[in-house]
Amino acid sequence: MAKEKDLIKEFNDYRTKMNDKILEGDNKVLKRIFNLDTNAYTEGTLDVKTKELLGLVASLVLRCDDCVKYHLESSYNAGVTKAQISETLSTGTLVGGTIVIPHLRRAYEYWEALEKNNN
Repeated sequence: MAKEKDLIKEFNDYRTKMNDKILEGDNKVLKRIFNLDTNAYTEGTLDVKTKELLGLVASLVLRCDDCVKYHLESSYNAGVTKAQISETLSTGTLVGGTIVIPHLRRAYEYWEALEKNNN
């Protein structure tokens, strides 16, 4: 379990540290992008789970491992099930093609870490 916890902690600590550094500056464009990104995933016509799963598919297709981890964790916290994640990742792999398989592997690893860390 320590390995899984370290994987999650390392990702979140780095993300927080670097986001803080980026946002401490006076760059309105970056601050607005971060704000838009945060607000895009709040409850609206689509619920939070659906938005996170959409973000997960897009992140997988774009091959952004950090983005995939972020949306996996947000999905987990929103109550998305393993079966829903699996189906979402299969859709992303279909759309993205076999080039996303390495990212799919890391996504499964991170989801398992989330499950083990929270049990």
